[in-house]
Amino acid sequence: MLNRLLLDTQRPWNLIRQCPSYAPTPLHTLPTPIGAQLLIKDETSRFNLGAFKALGGIYAVAAFLLDRWQAESGSALDARKLFEEPLQTWWQRFTFVCASAGNHGIAVAKGAQLFNAKCRVHLADTVPESFAIKLRSLNADVIRSGEIYGDSMRAARDECENGEPDRILLADSSWPGYLKVPTLVMEGYTVMAEEMRQHFLAVNNWPSHVFLQAGVGGMAAAIAFHIRQHWDTQPQIIVVEPDAAPCLFESNKRGKLTTVQGPVSSMGRLDCKEPSLLAFSALQQYADKFVCIGESDAAAAVTYLDERGVATTPSGAAGVAANLMAKQLGISLSGESTCLAIATEGRG
Repeated sequence: MLNRLLLDTQRPWNLIRQCPSYAPTPLHTLPTPIGAQLLIKDETSRFNLGAFKALGGIYAVAAFLLDRWQAESGSALDARKLFEEPLQTWWQRFTFVCASAGNHGIAVAKGAQLFNAKCRVHLADTVPESFAIKLRSLNADVIRSGEIYGDSMRAARDECENGEPDRILLADSSWPGYLKVPTLVMEGYTVMAEEMRQHFLAVNNWPSHVFLQAGVGGMAAAIAFHIRQHWDTQPQIIVVEPDAAPCLFESNKRGKLTTVQGPVSSMGRLDCKEPSLLAFSALQQYADKFVCIGESDAAAAVTYLDERGVATTPSGAAGVAANLMAKQLGISLSGESTCLAIATEGRG
């Protein structure tokens, strides 16, 4: 039986806004070929780290430290004290370990740096060296572990299996027996959805269709959860994956977690062959449709966004790609539709 996803959406909303560099990201309105309105949540400047994943990694580190403090001291800690000197000294004992296709590792490294903890990130050989350089600039140790993301994930898990209490596996995926920390990561992502909810409430213009790209599925599931629990008007939710890595598509089709095989995709942050247990459970419940796009579709969406002032990658443009080719994917849109997609990362 799959685990039912339960997220605390108020705690990350309160905590993330304590970070000195917090600011809501913009929401752009763009035309589409069929005349439908396309709204783009632009995450390319989030926390000056260039991707939505900053929300998950930073929040998960902060929430974990607050929870550990309470467990060991017996008293709750005001989040406003996270940056004070005595606590910064205490945080030094912790090492956060993760695998990453790029952006999750940067988010975890930034969270560790903010709170004076240590960080080790396992990268597959397919991850560009530019990400490794950025990780090292955030004081993270970088370890190249295997040819693909799955190899680096196994290496991160192996590193933390000796049971050291201060070496913390902070993955953005989940599996049986490992649910608490990835739940924190997903809670962080809901800040995006709350920012959007407040905007749509103010202007009274809610989307009819939401396109959510997915790797292991954590972001898509977090946004879908928030939509179903908190939005006044309910849209159709479409999950978008590369056709080289359709792990959620196949899992949904078969009704069980499914690992897939496929070539390396240019949508590197979405090139995950095994879904998150929590994400799949939520998306089975909340998503209306699962679709796959090709490499050329993503490239065309990058060009479309470039021409309209949003500089992103094939991964970041995947939701837009599905919107632009909605008819081919069996998604019914009209000139009256209001579509929402997320530019999940910037370039560079």
